[in-house]
Amino acid sequence: MRFLGNVLWIILGGLFIAIEWAVVGLLLCVTIIGIPLGLQAFKMAALTLTPFGKTVDYGGGFGSALANLVWVVLAGWVLALSYLLAGVANCVTIIGIPFGIQSFKMAKLALFPFGADVR
Repeated sequence: MRFLGNVLWIILGGLFIAIEWAVVGLLLCVTIIGIPLGLQAFKMAALTLTPFGKTVDYGGGFGSALANLVWVVLAGWVLALSYLLAGVANCVTIIGIPFGIQSFKMAKLALFPFGADVR
Protein backbone atom coordinates (compact mmCIF):
# COMPACT_ATOMS: atom_id res chain seq x y z
CA MET A 1 0.00 0.00 0.00
CA ARG A 2 2.91 2.36 0.76
CA PHE A 3 4.36 1.86 -2.70
CA LEU A 4 1.04 2.50 -4.45
CA GLY A 5 0.33 5.54 -2.27
CA ASN A 6 3.75 7.03 -3.00
CA VAL A 7 3.45 6.40 -6.75
CA LEU A 8 0.04 8.09 -6.85
CA TRP A 9 1.34 10.92 -4.68
CA ILE A 10 4.28 11.54 -7.03
CA ILE A 11 2.09 11.44 -10.14
CA LEU A 12 -0.53 13.77 -8.66
CA GLY A 13 1.91 16.54 -7.78
CA GLY A 14 4.26 15.31 -5.07
CA LEU A 15 7.28 15.34 -7.37
CA PHE A 16 6.65 18.95 -8.40
CA ILE A 17 6.25 20.14 -4.80
CA ALA A 18 9.35 18.19 -3.67
CA ILE A 19 11.39 19.83 -6.44
CA GLU A 20 10.11 23.24 -5.30
CA TRP A 21 11.22 22.52 -1.73
CA ALA A 22 14.65 21.37 -2.96
CA VAL A 23 15.12 24.52 -5.05
CA VAL A 24 14.12 26.68 -2.07
CA GLY A 25 16.63 24.74 0.05
CA LEU A 26 19.40 25.35 -2.48
CA LEU A 27 18.59 29.06 -2.64
CA LEU A 28 18.58 29.35 1.14
CA CYS A 29 21.91 27.54 1.42
CA VAL A 30 23.61 30.16 -0.75
CA THR A 31 24.05 32.38 2.30
CA ILE A 32 25.54 31.27 5.59
CA ILE A 33 22.58 32.63 7.52
CA GLY A 34 20.12 30.69 5.35
CA ILE A 35 21.79 27.27 5.74
CA PRO A 36 19.70 26.17 8.77
CA LEU A 37 16.52 27.13 6.92
CA GLY A 38 17.74 25.41 3.77
CA LEU A 39 18.32 22.18 5.68
CA GLN A 40 14.72 22.30 6.91
CA ALA A 41 13.55 22.81 3.31
CA PHE A 42 15.47 19.67 2.30
CA LYS A 43 13.74 17.81 5.13
CA MET A 44 10.35 18.93 3.75
CA ALA A 45 11.41 17.89 0.23
CA ALA A 46 12.26 14.39 1.44
CA LEU A 47 8.91 14.00 3.21
CA THR A 48 6.97 15.57 0.36
CA LEU A 49 8.47 13.24 -2.25
CA THR A 50 7.37 9.99 -0.58
CA PRO A 51 5.27 10.59 2.54
CA PHE A 52 3.66 7.15 2.83
CA GLY A 53 5.51 4.88 5.24
CA LYS A 54 7.60 7.67 6.75
CA THR A 55 7.35 8.88 10.31
CA VAL A 56 8.45 12.14 11.86
CA ASP A 57 10.05 12.04 15.29
CA TYR A 58 10.03 15.31 17.19
CA GLY A 59 12.70 16.15 19.72
CA GLY A 60 15.41 18.67 20.24
CA GLY A 61 16.10 21.05 23.04
CA PHE A 62 15.97 24.73 23.78
CA GLY A 63 17.75 25.67 20.54
CA SER A 64 15.22 23.78 18.42
CA ALA A 65 12.32 25.34 20.33
CA LEU A 66 13.73 28.82 19.82
CA ALA A 67 14.37 28.20 16.12
CA ASN A 68 10.83 26.80 15.73
CA LEU A 69 9.41 29.93 17.37
CA VAL A 70 11.21 32.16 14.87
CA TRP A 71 10.21 29.84 12.02
CA VAL A 72 6.52 29.88 13.01
CA VAL A 73 6.43 33.66 13.14
CA LEU A 74 8.25 34.18 9.82
CA ALA A 75 6.87 31.49 7.53
CA GLY A 76 5.81 28.32 9.29
CA TRP A 77 2.21 29.25 9.94
CA VAL A 78 1.59 30.05 6.25
CA LEU A 79 3.14 26.78 5.09
CA ALA A 80 1.27 24.76 7.72
CA LEU A 81 -2.00 26.47 6.82
CA SER A 82 -1.56 25.58 3.14
CA TYR A 83 -0.91 21.91 3.99
CA LEU A 84 -3.86 21.95 6.41
CA LEU A 85 -6.20 23.32 3.74
CA ALA A 86 -4.91 20.75 1.23
CA GLY A 87 -5.53 18.00 3.79
CA VAL A 88 -9.10 19.14 4.40
CA ALA A 89 -9.73 19.32 0.65
CA ASN A 90 -8.35 15.80 0.20
CA CYS A 91 -10.49 14.41 3.01
CA VAL A 92 -13.71 15.49 1.26
CA THR A 93 -13.72 12.21 -0.66
CA ILE A 94 -13.13 8.74 0.71
CA ILE A 95 -10.36 8.08 -1.82
CA GLY A 96 -8.56 11.27 -0.79
CA ILE A 97 -8.47 10.52 2.96
CA PRO A 98 -5.03 8.83 2.93
CA PHE A 99 -3.63 11.82 1.01
CA GLY A 100 -5.27 14.19 3.48
CA ILE A 101 -3.64 12.38 6.39
CA GLN A 102 -0.24 12.78 4.74
CA SER A 103 -0.94 16.48 4.21
CA PHE A 104 -1.70 16.83 7.93
CA LYS A 105 1.63 15.12 8.72
CA MET A 106 3.42 17.62 6.48
CA ALA A 107 1.52 20.52 8.06
CA LYS A 108 2.94 19.64 11.47
CA LEU A 109 6.47 19.38 10.07
CA ALA A 110 6.03 22.67 8.19
CA LEU A 111 5.05 24.30 11.47
CA PHE A 112 7.85 22.81 13.63
CA PRO A 113 10.72 21.57 11.43
CA PHE A 114 13.65 22.15 13.80
CA GLY A 115 14.45 19.16 15.97
CA ALA A 116 12.32 16.84 13.81
CA ASP A 117 13.72 13.72 12.20
CA VAL A 118 12.06 12.17 9.13
CA ARG A 119 12.46 8.36 9.07
